[in-house]
Amino acid sequence: MSGRSSHAPRFEERIIRDAMICGGQPVFKGTRITLRTVLASLAAGDTSAEILGDFPSLKPEDIQAAIAFAATDS
Repeated sequence: MSGRSSHAPRFEERIIRDAMICGGQPVFKGTRITLRTVLASLAAGDTSAEILGDFPSLKPEDIQAAIAFAATDS
């Protein structure tokens, strides 16, 4: 792997933490959809299309950002 692709979404632009929103859990910017919810759906085997159908305010880049965030969050 060559590292971060220039086309990869920067999760910092799509995921925020704010103590006043969902108790400070990471959420997608402009929503109250938690990162945990999307990652749990992916772990359960849901496809990106299914997740986007369940959460129409999300974009495909949000799902990619969720994966990138999870890969770097410690």
